[in-house]
Amino acid sequence: MFDSFPSGSSEHMDRSTYHADFHRIHGSGVRCLNKLERGQNFKERGFASWEAFAAGEWERALSLVEEKRDVYTRQFREAARLNILERRLRVVEFPVTPYVQWEMFVLRLRVELGDNIRVLDARKIPDIEKDRPVPEVVILGDVVMYEVCYDDDGNAAGANRFADRVLIRETLAGFNALHECGEDFHSFFDREIAPLAPPTVAY
Repeated sequence: MFDSFPSGSSEHMDRSTYHADFHRIHGSGVRCLNKLERGQNFKERGFASWEAFAAGEWERALSLVEEKRDVYTRQFREAARLNILERRLRVVEFPVTPYVQWEMFVLRLRVELGDNIRVLDARKIPDIEKDRPVPEVVILGDVVMYEVCYDDDGNAAGANRFADRVLIRETLAGFNALHECGEDFHSFFDREIAPLAPPTVAY
């Protein structure tokens, strides 16, 4: 699974170029968007909830998640208008990192508003990840695929763009297989996230 991905040919895009390209393809008639998230520690500067989380203000961070409600609602309405099926798979390592613990509350809001998110315990895929982690990718139909890039400090740093449809279909097949193995978001959240004490943050 994902065997061809490391040797695939891609074009690197900076963050603004990636976002522009993504929105152009997203509105071009593709019928699905699939996102595989693997990293366990990121920085989301400019997101008020993350800023509060990074400052150790846990309760404030959770209350500020709600500020994204209107933004996410508009995103999902636009996807529905374009008739795009969106799916996300979040791979989670144990013990859960503070970042992922915080992110799960953001994803809970997205699910409430209609996002299709499943969660996969990384302990279930050691055979798939024996050589490398599964890729961090966004796949738009069979037209384009982006490997989302981050710098060493966890900040978003653009994406590598893939246009080889054979590689895209192969990667999508891997995504579909993992998605099938994933767990319903709410059952995972209630069992693994809700009981956790507020995290200790060191940013």
